[in-house]
Amino acid sequence: MRPEQPGVKLDLDDIQNGALHPRPLPYAGAYVFLRIGDRHAGRELLRRMLPSLADATKPADAAQQAWVSAALTFQGLKALGVPRDSLDSFPLAFQQGMAARAAMLGDVGENGPEHWESPLGSPDVHIGISALSPDTARLEAVLGPALKVLQQLPGVEAIWRQDCQVPADMRNPFGFMDGISNPGIEGSGIPGSNPQEQPIKAGEFFLGYPNELDELPPMPAPELLGRNGTYVVMAKFHTRVAAFRQYLRANAAGQAAQARLAAKIVGRWPSGAPLALAPDQDDPELGDDPLRNDDFLYAADDALGLKCPFGSHARRMNPRDSEIIGVTRIHRILRRGTSYGPMLPAGALEDDGVDRGIVFVFVGADLERQFEFVKRDWVNKGLFIGAQSEMDPLIGPNDGTGQFTIPQKPIRQRLKGLPAFVTNRGGEYFFAPGLRALRWLADLDT
Repeated sequence: MRPEQPGVKLDLDDIQNGALHPRPLPYAGAYVFLRIGDRHAGRELLRRMLPSLADATKPADAAQQAWVSAALTFQGLKALGVPRDSLDSFPLAFQQGMAARAAMLGDVGENGPEHWESPLGSPDVHIGISALSPDTARLEAVLGPALKVLQQLPGVEAIWRQDCQVPADMRNPFGFMDGISNPGIEGSGIPGSNPQEQPIKAGEFFLGYPNELDELPPMPAPELLGRNGTYVVMAKFHTRVAAFRQYLRANAAGQAAQARLAAKIVGRWPSGAPLALAPDQDDPELGDDPLRNDDFLYAADDALGLKCPFGSHARRMNPRDSEIIGVTRIHRILRRGTSYGPMLPAGALEDDGVDRGIVFVFVGADLERQFEFVKRDWVNKGLFIGAQSEMDPLIGPNDGTGQFTIPQKPIRQRLKGLPAFVTNRGGEYFFAPGLRALRWLADLDT
């Protein structure tokens, strides 16, 4: 691994705060999608929003009222009147959008766009606003007036909203601590969660900087529009928590065995303690320690997968130094996901009909090499772990015939009949421009 290059510096005063910095905990938030009916109204909206968009020199602080980010779909850029030569300079994946690429991503059947929540995946989604705050009261104090602005701009309308929250214990709907692992980024000054992983080159996440291949990633034209921008994927995943609990109960006898099986599927214990460091039982003290709960490697600490199975969710999403993977650094992503809906009561085995799940948010400079590769090759397939037919046991599109292998001595355990524990309710590809690019968009005169 290479030492960080001290000469690499990010233009922190131009990068949107929400694209780079993690959020303080706990927080409440909302994702609001807008449709632009009139390009001049859309540009006026951007002008009015700019003062509310903090740059990355100002880390998110729990003392603030809220922190807001903005991004645009390809259809949104068209609706604003961005010139054709600029539109054509964006990568094909972004131009097409998530819905058009759903089959390649494995989002078919009940996960297909025909079943997505309206208006997700439609040409009507133009601007995405993320508003997060330490609590619901402060969120509404900021978001309420902002949405009232739309009433003064009849050419722009809010067409979708998803409220969300992350509690202080960071537990997701399945009951596991989430959002633990994040890479460091060269030039950002923000350390990664794993001290054994050297910072990733800035060009893997923001345009205008060299990436891990020592190349400048393709950038939209003009340079002002592309530099310091990044791509954002937002997807709404409904979680079938009751089905997950039922599967554990059917395949493991007793609470201790069920907890162990759940940890093998996830790759961590509910506290966040990784199996690579706590293979036999949960260790809440380890899980709660940010200096230790991500401080491990797989090839060094668990080369045979006897602690953390090769096919577990966490190991698939970040294989670290696993020799079977090869280079993982070019597939690293920033995750900014959050939960929505109330938790299913502890011990409940029947679905209560309430919508609960995870709003998955990806940030990176290359949609195809990062998000799409991970989804297509690591989540939906098992070839890279030597088990072609095995999907991610937690979030993969299993259909009741899936299987999951748990290495152990003397005989490995192989679970069968895996159902889907997560359903895709829809998503979008966005571009989050730098602040100067947002000003350029607001000042367009086409």
